[in-house]
Amino acid sequence: MRRFVRWAAMTAAAALLAAGCSGSSGGEGDEPSGSARPATTGGKALPAALTSQKLGWERCKATADSSPPGRDWQCATLKAPLDWSKPGGETIDLALIRSRARGGDRIGSLLFNFGGPGASGVAGMPGYAATVSLLRERYDLVSWDPRGVGASEGVRCRGDKETQAAEAVDATPDTPAEERAYLRDATDFAQGCEKGVGRLLAHVSTTDTARDMDLMRQVLGDTELHYFGISYGTQLGGVYAHLFPENVGRLVLDAVVDPTADLVDHRKNQARGFQRALDNYLESTGQDPEKGTRRIADLLERIDADPLDTYSGRKLTQVLAFTGIVLPLYRQDSWPSLTSALDTAEQGDGSELLALADGYNDRDASGRYGLLTQSQRVISCLDDKQRPTLAETKKLLPGFERISPVFGPFLGWDAAGWCHDWPVPGQYATPEVSAPGAAPVLVIGNTGDPATPYEGARRMADELGKGVGVELTWKGEGHGAYGNGSDCVNSTVNAYLLKGTVPKDGKVCGLRQ
Repeated sequence: MRRFVRWAAMTAAAALLAAGCSGSSGGEGDEPSGSARPATTGGKALPAALTSQKLGWERCKATADSSPPGRDWQCATLKAPLDWSKPGGETIDLALIRSRARGGDRIGSLLFNFGGPGASGVAGMPGYAATVSLLRERYDLVSWDPRGVGASEGVRCRGDKETQAAEAVDATPDTPAEERAYLRDATDFAQGCEKGVGRLLAHVSTTDTARDMDLMRQVLGDTELHYFGISYGTQLGGVYAHLFPENVGRLVLDAVVDPTADLVDHRKNQARGFQRALDNYLESTGQDPEKGTRRIADLLERIDADPLDTYSGRKLTQVLAFTGIVLPLYRQDSWPSLTSALDTAEQGDGSELLALADGYNDRDASGRYGLLTQSQRVISCLDDKQRPTLAETKKLLPGFERISPVFGPFLGWDAAGWCHDWPVPGQYATPEVSAPGAAPVLVIGNTGDPATPYEGARRMADELGKGVGVELTWKGEGHGAYGNGSDCVNSTVNAYLLKGTVPKDGKVCGLRQ
């Protein structure tokens, strides 16, 4: 059981290049410039042991899965407090990666978060570098594995065999027995996290990571934080701006998570967003969206009753079929793969949908799973205060199904199971992102975005505050806008980051601009 539609930058995930990090001692190092504003917590200066630490940048090492990313990339380790309420106490290690600015007129560091929550910046940054090559002329490109992710104390709550077994659990239960099995799986996951993650489980929130970012800013020697957040990274950027408005430099928030939506409303937003993307896909193939949606919903119901055979010998369950449908909607150029997979499934062969689901679930041919989904759940359940009961969820289901007969049932049930029996209470219903006095923040919405519907961009801009949130809209398709084929979007973002040119609030870029 999982949050089926994660807030991840799938455009970056498609090109992930895994890279290991060296230790923080020895090698080429950088001294902070001395002009950086002091990092603080609760208005109090942090211990010098944190703020004066030197990052020993070295060549990134190979991992068990891949070669190092190349000579341009360096890795280091930053120490941060385990508990930000006790900054002088126990520390954890955060893995960083960077590539130095290539031009002579360097602005500073540009920090990237690729979403999830749970996406590895150390793995993702090299693969995304070509998309932001122009920015590399004046910025050091920097990313990191947030706490609880990858090489930064990454979490593991269950093993590969347990993860595969969970894919057979009915995620839209139809009987009391299936309901019990669904919630029992959620309880098992929560207990695995409590046992496997330990004390870190209470210290991987978005707020914790935002404080880590301000420590990075100072240790990197930057007076202001320049930042590019994608998908969940927009929520992280908004929380940072609220906590440290005086340290906001040039912030870009692309594919914006609606900061006014609670856990249930997020699921409803995503049901609307993915149904909108599905309608656009169906229209592009000459199908009537209503009839096409019904055909896909009927297919999922048949698979629920009788999972499909595949070439691998594994069965395509309903939840795997659903996941396979979700993945191609993140990118318009993946729509043909959805057509082929649906046609093949209609003929009784689930192989293509299973391959798409495995790609989304980060499952390799040997049956090993990546840990992004586990990290995502741990982080978001510490953030989310809302815990809908089974009875409350069942009352909500008709509304979800009216929004989308394909996506509604899965996302509605997910509201009950995602943080069921979670051992640590959530922190808030919605994040606080107001940032009075901060420099202008560029907020980008894509009208065809399935995972983070474009309405969230306006809400983020409004919540940041007058004179702070500046909205840019792209009439496009897929998840995110920058680097997805719009010269208008790219040039606007580049002018903002490289020249400090703030566009007019409400600027719109057309589909073919």
